[in-house]
Amino acid sequence: MKTPLEVLETEAKSGRNYESPPLQLWHPLLNGDIAIRIDPRGDWYHDGSKIERQSLVNLFASILRREEDDEYYLVTPSEKWRIEVELHPLLIIDFDIQRVDHVQYLKATLNTGKEVIVSEEFPLFLDSAVGDVAAIELSHGLTALCSRSAWYRLVGMASTVNGIEVIASGVYSFRLEVE
Repeated sequence: MKTPLEVLETEAKSGRNYESPPLQLWHPLLNGDIAIRIDPRGDWYHDGSKIERQSLVNLFASILRREEDDEYYLVTPSEKWRIEVELHPLLIIDFDIQRVDHVQYLKATLNTGKEVIVSEEFPLFLDSAVGDVAAIELSHGLTALCSRSAWYRLVGMASTVNGIEVIASGVYSFRLEVE
């Protein structure tokens, strides 16, 4: 008999869009809690053992959402399992500047390999719980916190405007200092 983790992996892999699954359309009943925990460094654990297969972490991250109860769930069309997230479920590991038609955009790379353009849809914010380090809001209620190296890189890319450190992405600017 398959474990809940194996069932979830099989269900998640079956005929789906791996880049952007339609989690907002999936509303299965809660199956219960599954012994998966994401630590503050973005490392995933199952039953106390670190999940070493990055492809499995990426797969599970693609079906992760935070709901209105502030709990995190792995969701497929027919399964829903609550997991534990200690801080932020994802981690920003790098920032880059991307230019499109002479406009500069800030691109964040996550620990899953996914890339996100910082924008009004995916804004930066300072997380006071971790000393006002930058994080980014993502789809499905998720967030990603800057790793130490990504935070230093982001600060190094900032400009001073009216005495305040800001970073621009497209037409949007984000403060890197607490007001």
